[in-house]
Amino acid sequence: MTTLVFGHKSPDTDSTGSPIIWAWYLNEVKGGNAEAVLLGEPNTEAAFMLEKWDLPKPRIIEGVEAGQPVVIVDTNNPAELPDAVNDADIKAIIDHHKLVGGLETKGPIDIRIEPLACTATIMHKMIGDDMAQAPAWVKGAMLSCILSDTLEFRSPTTTQEDRAIAEALAADLGVEIPAYASEMFAAKSDVSAFSDAELLRMDSKEYEVGGKKFRVSVLETTSPETVLSRKDSLMETMPTVAEEDGVDQVLLFIVDILNEESTMLLPNDLTRQVAEKSFATVCGDGDTVVLPGVVSRKKQIIPNLAV
Repeated sequence: MTTLVFGHKSPDTDSTGSPIIWAWYLNEVKGGNAEAVLLGEPNTEAAFMLEKWDLPKPRIIEGVEAGQPVVIVDTNNPAELPDAVNDADIKAIIDHHKLVGGLETKGPIDIRIEPLACTATIMHKMIGDDMAQAPAWVKGAMLSCILSDTLEFRSPTTTQEDRAIAEALAADLGVEIPAYASEMFAAKSDVSAFSDAELLRMDSKEYEVGGKKFRVSVLETTSPETVLSRKDSLMETMPTVAEEDGVDQVLLFIVDILNEESTMLLPNDLTRQVAEKSFATVCGDGDTVVLPGVVSRKKQIIPNLAV
């Protein structure tokens, strides 16, 4: 039976590229039978990566059958995976997030979780000498994933390993990192085709703190004013998305990649309370607050959330 390789729902560049990379490795190096799939439409930056490296978009699946062999990448959180994931036959997990718990396996499995900025960085290390036979599109996907997750090395999650591997891949491919990263971020910043609800769910994770459930949404952009121009309608849509998704509140952070800061929307008293308690700031009466230096949901936003 074919092994399905997938990342989290609302797939970003890493959750789109890493399944493609690992399916290639399982098929071409290990002689297996694997297929990269997605749990939703890739975001605009991930779609740019697919086009740039001439990669077909993996098919999108709604769920997994009982006993289906799967490899999970870029997450270990059941909330970000198909509802019946524990009925599948989980063969491996490759991730760079904190261990959440809740996944069940049929037997012992391979697990690789490292405190690196990107799943593709871990995969590069795992593939090792076999990277010599990797085609350009595998290396291009890896480079794209690392530049995306590190915000071109601006994110505090960036390690020397992430940077060194990205620079080596770029040199091998003849790619200038600043120019390529600018193309990626420009693609990520083009959100004109998405509804407010789609934007609120595009790059989001569920998180519970202090008895409150949040959908923590991040929009990384080089053009924050484009998103902020939709501020009023985004805030009007937040209660609907929260109700439909079974959470108490949507928290939206608009990350300004170039200025390395976030703007958090403050539609109500709960979001003001969260902002002030989490980020040692004073919100006043405005409906936004700027958080200097805050660019990483994994390292700076979620670990600090308080109510």
